[in-house]
Amino acid sequence: MKAILLTSMLPFAANAAQELTPWYVGGGLGVNNYEPNCDMKTMKSCGEDDPYAWDVFGGYLFNDYFGVELGYRDLGRAEWVDYANKMNDVGAKGMSLGVVGFWPIANRWSLSAEAGAMNYLISNNKEYGTEYYSDSGIAPYFGAGIGYNITENLKLQAKYRRYENLDEDKWNTLAMESNYWGLELSYRFGTPAAVIAPIVAAIVVDSDNDGVADDMDQCADTSANHQVDANGCTVYTETTEQRDVGSIQFANNSSAVKTESFERIEKLATYMNTNPKSTVLISGHASNVGKADYNMILSDKRAKAVAKILVEKFGISQDRVEAKGFGVTQPIIQGRSVEANKANRRIEAQVTGVKREALIK
Repeated sequence: MKAILLTSMLPFAANAAQELTPWYVGGGLGVNNYEPNCDMKTMKSCGEDDPYAWDVFGGYLFNDYFGVELGYRDLGRAEWVDYANKMNDVGAKGMSLGVVGFWPIANRWSLSAEAGAMNYLISNNKEYGTEYYSDSGIAPYFGAGIGYNITENLKLQAKYRRYENLDEDKWNTLAMESNYWGLELSYRFGTPAAVIAPIVAAIVVDSDNDGVADDMDQCADTSANHQVDANGCTVYTETTEQRDVGSIQFANNSSAVKTESFERIEKLATYMNTNPKSTVLISGHASNVGKADYNMILSDKRAKAVAKILVEKFGISQDRVEAKGFGVTQPIIQGRSVEANKANRRIEAQVTGVKREALIK
């Protein structure tokens, strides 16, 4: 393999994250301010608020930078006296679902951003509960925070959240937003991995990218996509294939090879020289004229005449060339017409070769 193992100290957080699970739980406590509150035109005076808000949640991290959280939140309550001299005691709470992103900024420190929706229940204990009413809805929220990892499992965060559209639509008496500030403590499940000691730097050179280092590579410049052996040489596979290279024809009652047929025999010889593991079967044939025994002998002579040219003129080894006569047993055209006789006076060459291909990774 081609690699440079750099040996600066490995970040502790990266090692620890390998053994921590993606699941975490936590809770938060803070203060919440509903808007509008004492500045509402329908208010005559303000009462004593109970602004303390809290939440509990569970989360799942898809990676070290992005996750999803499900929780329950109570945003506290606010009191005021309206111009009808009635005391209002309003608060919202409910389930929340959102996404959260993290961005490390220093050792153990990180920033966060979140967005989601809260399925809220907003209620008004009007006149100390004698005129209680409530409504529910979906309120979007977004937020930001800064966190510090006390340990690899335990994180403390300062949070801000903004909630929109905390509305009471049933009686159309409340249209509110809120701002929340608080602290949040979360616990991530799992056991941090041990810190990995520094690794001594090593440089391994693999110039042709075949996975075998140059000092062991006996085949330079191997293609990077080829499978190679322990010596860095391409691994090949061989498959047998057959090719029909066509036929040449003879004159009636003759085994002499025509001059114009030498070009085709030369092409056959060129292929066999290019593929040294190939072999050829020269099959001789005859037209259905005269005695069958004589035609069998004639067809054999025709096959051997072509084989002799391959061996003696073009240097193909004798053990790679087989010649055999088939007489009139394998006609191209049935019958004894002029056309049939001409077509059947022939030899055919069938080459069996070994195809060699590199194995691809």
